[in-house]
Parts: sequence; structure tokens; C-alpha cells
Amino acid sequence: MTLPRFIFVTGGVVSSVGKGIASASVGALLQAHGFSVRLKKLEPYLNVDPGTINPYKHGEVYVTNDGGETDLDMGHYERFTGIPTRAMDLLTTGKVYSSVIARERRGDYLGSDIQVVPHITDEIKSFVLAEVQDVDFVICEVGGTVGDIESLPFLEAIRQLRLDLGRERSVNIHLTLLPYIPSAGELKTKPSQHSVRELRSIGIQPEFLICRSANGFEEATRKKLSLFCNVPENHIVDAPDTPWLYQIPLNFHKSDLDGALCRYFSLENTRANLTIWEDLAARWQSPKGTVCIGVFGKYAHFLEAYKSLQEAISHAGVAHSLKVDVRWVDTEDKDRVRQVLTEVHGIIVPGGFGTRGISGKIAAIRYARENKVPFLGICLGMQLTIIEAARHLLHLQNASSTEFGETTEPVIALMTEWMQGAQLQRRTACGDMGGTMRLGAYPCLIQPGTRLAEAYAGQEQVEERHRHRYEVNSTYKKRLEEVGLCFSGISPDGRLSEVVEYKEHPWFIAVQYHPEFKSRPFAPHPLFVHLIQAAWTQKDCRK
Repeated sequence: MTLPRFIFVTGGVVSSVGKGIASASVGALLQAHGFSVRLKKLEPYLNVDPGTINPYKHGEVYVTNDGGETDLDMGHYERFTGIPTRAMDLLTTGKVYSSVIARERRGDYLGSDIQVVPHITDEIKSFVLAEVQDVDFVICEVGGTVGDIESLPFLEAIRQLRLDLGRERSVNIHLTLLPYIPSAGELKTKPSQHSVRELRSIGIQPEFLICRSANGFEEATRKKLSLFCNVPENHIVDAPDTPWLYQIPLNFHKSDLDGALCRYFSLENTRANLTIWEDLAARWQSPKGTVCIGVFGKYAHFLEAYKSLQEAISHAGVAHSLKVDVRWVDTEDKDRVRQVLTEVHGIIVPGGFGTRGISGKIAAIRYARENKVPFLGICLGMQLTIIEAARHLLHLQNASSTEFGETTEPVIALMTEWMQGAQLQRRTACGDMGGTMRLGAYPCLIQPGTRLAEAYAGQEQVEERHRHRYEVNSTYKKRLEEVGLCFSGISPDGRLSEVVEYKEHPWFIAVQYHPEFKSRPFAPHPLFVHLIQAAWTQKDCRK
């Protein structure tokens, strides 16, 4: 059996410089050369997972098929490579220490005093090496920046792994930022030099540099970086800003990053087949028109909270060779809500938690229903669709969700138990918040002859990813059907409502799950594809 090669991706100067997208792009390029890949991420924060972190602090929580609440970079990994990530592909400091302390309590260490080295670093190394025997390359990204206190155990573990694996099976790619100083009129390499020096001080010499900048750099800058960072010139990759994420693999290929990696690992007889990436870029660069979609949500001022949604909309637009003008609306701003509703050709109400901005979201849903504007509700967007129908069609003025407080007409309520495969899951209102929702992939039965069935091309059952605690209260289901709502998707046991739509509406679908998590640039999710198509069809009616 061929042992996998390991690529460790680290970052310096500032965080959010693009390590996740760079890692995903490297994975895509290696796939284009015919290699199999697995991507993992090491996150230094103490949370066990990001499930309870405020999206304003850390961006969206990406959900895997197996129910893991993971970092948004895992979404980039999936979208660029098409390989489903797993809960075990994310390791946090919280997971590491929880595991080590649990083992110490059981007596697994036979009375040893527990230390960062070797016990914590051994746990990290075991994670990196776990379940990778079936791939050619493992790409392991380290979150944060070199020099962070919390990152040190992860970097030490990588140093040890590189010693264990040897040069022929491991490489370090280091991402840095080249800031432009207007008063000096030049890019500055000193932050990158210091970042590499910090990395080398803990025993890791990077073999490759990916240097981010606004507009790229000149050869003189490359020579300077090579001299002071001890990295060959042909291993320094120019990574200027790009207007579209999916151009990055092509940009890296143009810089010969994939060729240099293959030569480094003595895999020189491979050639990249990038036809699908080139075709994708060509469609994006030549749209036949523009369609406007309004997203009415809670985190409109921090779009990283909707990263997968952004990408799913983009995928669907490219599938139709359309440019999508997305209007992000904070639903607490009621004047902005009213204005944008009259300008858009389609409406999305995404998922979320809490009571903030609920009235604005309900106003958007009502507008879409009454004015025949194509609509997609996601998770909370579906629950609010039920509430809007109950209030304005059934005239239940107190209709609400128990998530928002006590109500005499709980059309949305906490589901305390459900089946996940053959296993009964139970939840209570006073239980832990982390990892206690309906999480991961669940099956949905599709009612024939519905818009949903049309979108899924006649499939009788699909699996989609969930992340929520509250469900439609089936007590109100029959009454809602009488006023025009069709429950077009249900769980196999018939207990959980997965999808609703309006029969007499041109295109109005609301789903309990998160379809954006399964959208890919080469396989856009059908619900977004059909929404964009419906919005394009309705465009002339909105003038």
C-alpha cells in the first residue's frame, strides 16, 4: 500500500488570509493530476466545535453528513474537491484536551504526569494520521497564525510529524500577506520575513510560500522573499486578489504550484486536466444577463455567516450563465426591507437562531407569497413560512415558535425525540446547546407532482443536511393544508415536515434543511438552480 504524502498549510501576518481556500485549491489541482486527497483542519480555539460560537465571531457553522458542526473552511474543501468532509476531519484544542483528560481519568496513561509534550502533541499527531491510508495526499490546514500561543502545540506536532515522515513525504506551504504601503508606494515583505522567521524558530522550514496581495508582485519582490525566507524562487506563488474564488486553482496552476509540488515529491510524469475549471471560468466570465436576489437575514453585515449560501447562489447563477446581483438585507431595518422587496426578482430567507429581525423576515415571506415572487426559505425560513401562513391565512394572531418564548399557538415547537436511522434521539429544552440539534444528513420523502419533485428531477427520496432544534407542530398541519400549503417533503416515518410549498404560486418552496451545504460549482444544488430559473423567468414581470 502506498503511504500518503502530507501537505501542511500554515499562515502568518494576519488571520483570514485564505488558508482554507488555498488548501482546497491545492487539493483540486492534485485531483486534476489524478491523485486522491483528504483535507483536514486543526483549529486552536478551546471550543469543542464551533456550534455555539456567534457567527459574527467565526462565520458560519458548516455541517457534515455525519452531523459534525465544523469550520466554514470545511465547506471550501467540499466545494473545491467534491469530497464530503467528516466530523473527524476537524480537530480543535477543546477536542484534544477533552480526549486527553478523559483518558487520564480512566488511567490510560498509567500514572504519568500529563504534559503538552508528548501527550497533547501525540493526540494531534494521531488525528492527522488517522484514516488516511486510502488517499495519495493529506492536506492539513492549521488555523490562526504562526506566533499565536494557542497554535504552538499544533505546530510542535507538525514539526514532530515532519521529522517522522521525512522530506519525501511531507511539505509545508506557508501563506503570508504582502501589505501595500501607499505612502511608500510599494509592497512590504518584512511581515512575511518575520512570519517565516517565527516558523523557523520552532523548527519548521517552509518549502513553499503563497503570498497574498491586492494586485500581485514583481520579480524583484520574489527574489527578496527567496533570499530572506530561504525558499526557492520557483516555490514562491503570487496570489493576487481575484473576483471569483473558483479562478484560484487556475491562478495557482499558472504559477506552477501544482507542477512544483509534483516535482518536490518526485511525481513529475503527471499532467493536470483542468478542463472543467476552465469551462466553469468561461461561463462565469460571459453571463447572458443579470438577475437580482434578495437575502433577508440576520447577519447581513457579516457575510462570512452565510458563506455556503453565497456560494450556492453563485453556483446556480453560473449554471444558467447569469450574473446574480445579491442584495443582503438586515431584517431589523424595516425601511430597507420594504425598499429591496420591490427591486428583487427572487427572495431567500435563510437559517438562523433567536428573535432578532423575525418580523422583517415574516414581512419578506408574506410579500413573496402575495406578490408571486419566487421564494426559497431555509431552516428558520421554513419555520417562519409556517408562522406567516398561520397568522395571515388561518388568522391565528398568537402563532409563533416556542423558540421565541411561550405562546398559546405553537405552530413551531421543540421536537423532543426522533429516529436517526435505527436509533432513537432524545432532546430536552434544558439540555446542552452544543451538538444537541437535529444535525447531519436525514432522508426526505418527496411527494410526486410537486415543485419539489420537479426540482429534484423526479427523485422519490433525497438526503439533506440539517441543523435545528425546532420542528413544525403536526397538530396544525391539516389546517395549513386547507389554506393552500402543501407538505411536499416529509421524513420516512411521517412525523417530521421537511418541505412546504404553495400550489398556486409560480415557485415558492421552504425547506427545513440546509441545501446550501451540498451545492458544488460543478453540481449546483437543484433548489437554487430552479430558484434562479424562476427569478429569471419572472424578471420582466417585476419591471
